Parts: sequence; structure tokens; C-alpha cells
Amino acid sequence: MSYMEAKAKYAALGIDTDAAIQKLMTVPVALHCWQGDDVRGFDTDPNKPLTGGIQTTGNYPGRARTPEELMADLDVVLKLCPGMKKMNLHACYAIFEDGEWADRDKLEPKHFAKWVEFCKERGLGCDFNPTFFSHPMCDPLTLSSHNAETRKFWIEHGKACIRISQYLAEELGQPCIMNIWTGDGFKDIPADRMGPRVRYKEAIDEILSEPFDFNKVKPCVESKVFGIGVEAYTVGSAEFSLSYAAANMDRCIPLMDNGHYHPTEVVSDKIPALLAFFPEIALHITRSIRWDSDHVVMLDDETKEMCKEIVRCGGLEGSVKIALDYFDASINRLAAWTVGYRNVQKALLMALLTPDYKELQDANNWTEVLVRSEELKTLPFGDVWAEYCKVNGVPADGEWFATIKEYEEEVLLKRV
Repeated sequence: MSYMEAKAKYAALGIDTDAAIQKLMTVPVALHCWQGDDVRGFDTDPNKPLTGGIQTTGNYPGRARTPEELMADLDVVLKLCPGMKKMNLHACYAIFEDGEWADRDKLEPKHFAKWVEFCKERGLGCDFNPTFFSHPMCDPLTLSSHNAETRKFWIEHGKACIRISQYLAEELGQPCIMNIWTGDGFKDIPADRMGPRVRYKEAIDEILSEPFDFNKVKPCVESKVFGIGVEAYTVGSAEFSLSYAAANMDRCIPLMDNGHYHPTEVVSDKIPALLAFFPEIALHITRSIRWDSDHVVMLDDETKEMCKEIVRCGGLEGSVKIALDYFDASINRLAAWTVGYRNVQKALLMALLTPDYKELQDANNWTEVLVRSEELKTLPFGDVWAEYCKVNGVPADGEWFATIKEYEEEVLLKRV
């Protein structure tokens, strides 16, 4: 079927496919840099163990080892992904030159100047994340540590990241989402649950006391249910993080990662719940298998449902900040980036092509809601997707993977 035929099919349902394509092209989605090097970064020993209750598994060849390699890999992916893109950096991806080095509490905007140059040349905005893991000053706690020296180090790191986020926003002309997440927690049942949370709250208060323009920098607080080595207790639980954001709406927004909840919870249902109270929220889209495994995002039911809620709740007008967060070292990393990004774009486009059956729901006509919703599944979405790729100047499905395989042969397999 041609695009014009598919367009007519959707038009019969009152859907303007051209308008949907143009709308999606204005929606920024942040691409996470850490898929390219297995969350290692450049500021400390790249062979250090990954801490914070997270884990990258696999040893597929071709991991980026330097800023230059990571940027080269990103360039390949950016040319294969349609839509409006942002970068998403962790603080551990600071780039030092001429033998210079700064610890995380001393990081400065200049250490991200190369990233600003990279983003400017490609018309990208940039989000940012303090890196509260994989560092000798994890004891293993960070912002919630009982040790005042440890807390001070990480608070200063957080403040430095506020300044860096302000720099990124001003240089690139787009708001910077700065996400605060720690893996702080305990392996077994704690004797004191309250103390770490009070210290964590006070530490975030101190970080956010650093001056910033809330129109340019959007600090977030992200929760997690558990992680490796922190199975019994996580300081930044869902209740803590959401409560903190609610109590500090003038300087903070909530961030939900759909891998950071109990397996029977779905973030798609949480999106409208939060938007009933918060003018802005942020999302990390991932795929969890039994826990926060950070598998590559698929075009599965929950991804589609989350994107449907983003569209239905008006999130594409700016109230929902969308980013990806996963890392798989068992497959080609560029393919992992590309598959996940394209799947989120597909899910958003599907949502834009879905009629609003609110009137049927309000009339309690659930039979027709079910009938019409199921019939949508056989509409020629693939032809609209192919047109979206064409308009964005990127390969359609079935065409892009050859680029990845060629790059693997010519570049990735030579990284030894």
C-alpha cells in the first residue's frame, strides 16, 4: 500500500497523517550517551566496576573507549533515527584535555565544552545527570551517607552539575533536564530507615540551593524500587521521590523510569496521575525483565501505552520530557541505540494516529471502544512510518541495518 492510500484510510477515521508527522518532528527525545560505552565514562578508570545497584552484561566488541569514538558512534546513530533529538549526558563523560583532570566535586562547564560543540554542530539540545555511582567516594552510600565528608563531596558534585546544566541550557538554547538519581540503599533489612532519607532530603535541598534559572534547568528526582546489592531498602523510594518533587514544585519535577517500579506497576497509568498535579514531568523509557534490567526498548504494549498517555494528556506540548535509558553490552551497541530510539518514535507516531474515543468512554459505550481500538491494529501504520522516515531523511525499516553492519566491519571490530 502507498502512503497516499494509507493516508486515506486514516482520514476516514478523522486522522490527518501529515499533521501527525509534522507534530512528531517537533518533539525532542533525549538519546543517552551511556549505551555506547557500557556506562563507563571518561573521568575515572574505564575498567572500574559499575556500582549503584546497576549492571551491564555482555562483551560485544566495539565499545567506545574515548570521546572521539563515542561521538563517531553517535553520529552514525543520529543519521538513522528520525525526529528531533537531544543528547543526554552523565557527569562521568566529562572531557579533559592536555593532562587536566578534575574530580566530580570540582567539575566545571569547560569540561563539557566539547559536548556543547558536538551538539551545536548537529542542532541538538542536551540533558544532564550527576553521576552518583562508580567512584571511590561511594561508601557505598552517597547523598544519604552517615559520613559528613562523603555527603559533602556528593553535594558539591550535585551543585557543580547544576552549574553545568545551566551552561548547557544557555549555550544550546534548550532547557536542560538534570536528573538526580542515586543507588543508595542496603542489601539487608536496615536498622534505621529514617536517617538515610532525612540526610538524602537535606542533601538535595543543598544541591538545589545552588542558583539556577528554573526555566532553563529542570532538576528531577528519580526513584527506584531496588537494585543489585540494595535489595532490601532503597533510600530514594517512589514515595520519597514523588513527595520531594511535590513539596518543591518551584524548583524540581518528578522523573519516572518505567523499570524502577514493581513488575505489576505500569508507568502509563502514572503519567495522567502525576499530570493532574504537576505542570511538568520527566520520563526515562526502558524495558525491564523482572527487574530494572535496562533491556533495549521494544515496540511492546507498555511502550505504546506510555506514548499514548503522553499524547492524550497533552505531553507533546512540553509537559512531558522524554528520554531513553537502557544499556546492553551483549549486542551491537549502535543497533541497540537505533532500535530503541526508533521504537519510541514509532510508539509516539502510533499514538498520534489513534482516534480519541473519550466520547464513547463517557457514554459508557465500552463495546464500541473495544471494537474500534482492536480494528486500529490492522491499519497500514507501516506506510505512514515509512513516510515519516522519508520526510526526516533517514532509512526506512529494512534499510538502516546495513549501515550498522558496514560500520561494525570497518570500525567497531578494529577496536582492540
